[in-house]
Amino acid sequence: MMDWTDRHCRFFHRLLTRRALLYTEMLTTGAILHGDRERLLGFNAAEHPVALQLGGSDPAALAECARIGEGFGYDEINLNVGCPSDRVQEGRFGACLMLEPALVGDCVAAMKAAVKIPVTVKCRIGVDEQDPEQALFSFTDTVKSAGADALIVHARKAWLKGLSPRENREVPPLDYAIVHRLKAAHPNLAVILNGGIASVEQAQEQLNAELGALDGVMMGRAAYQEPWRLLSVDAAFYGEAPAFATPKEAAFALIPYIEREMARGVRLNSITRHVLGLFRAVPGARAFRRHLSVETVRPGAAASVLADALALVVDSAADTAHIAA
Repeated sequence: MMDWTDRHCRFFHRLLTRRALLYTEMLTTGAILHGDRERLLGFNAAEHPVALQLGGSDPAALAECARIGEGFGYDEINLNVGCPSDRVQEGRFGACLMLEPALVGDCVAAMKAAVKIPVTVKCRIGVDEQDPEQALFSFTDTVKSAGADALIVHARKAWLKGLSPRENREVPPLDYAIVHRLKAAHPNLAVILNGGIASVEQAQEQLNAELGALDGVMMGRAAYQEPWRLLSVDAAFYGEAPAFATPKEAAFALIPYIEREMARGVRLNSITRHVLGLFRAVPGARAFRRHLSVETVRPGAAASVLADALALVVDSAADTAHIAA
């Protein structure tokens, strides 16, 4: 979710669900240690609970970044060893680290020693020619022994040779069953399923599966591309009423935030780009997207552009019908 789940995206998603744990985009240790930390790590207190996702392979650097993240107030530190992009491989982090489980264990142990908040790991079921049954279970033993508090498993292999990052999200077949078997083998380790979860209903099905009851499900692209789905999370998993009755209400609640951020110099479309998928099969949805795409980049564009775009969406039961779709 690099370049997607920035602080503006997370603030918007928090309007849609009060309870779901939100994750930052993956930030490299080099960026944090040598870059603008406030720009990279700063977030709104309303985002809690929120986890900082790190990319790196040097235990000392990761430990220092974990300390920095804890100091900024993050609720969890997550080490990403599942991202398959070429840029990540060249930096010796992401999915290629599944080939070095001992190093990942050292990284986890160093971070655990540095902070009091949970340290978790996000991985694939294997890479390239690895046998997932052997690779995933062995990898899990290592990071669990190092003290990892949870393992988030993207239930696909990552092919570091021959597939693009996009193809790695779609081509390798999903294997949810192996994640359930992993949980059954490690009942005392929090195991969270990721990959291809397209709806809240599908997430519920996986959580309720008989083989190895999971501790959670992570939704990535579905939550970003169709954020209206998040409105049903609190009711489905926490027994609480939705934060807002309709997607439109949630979008209107974003306007004061936009005004505050623009006063700080943030560009309007840096925020509104995250709401483009808010309506589906609702009359006016296409006009809504077109208005935002065109008007937010005009000189002098203000927060009222979002209100104008929302006025193009029909007020009816259709506003909420897609939530149950």
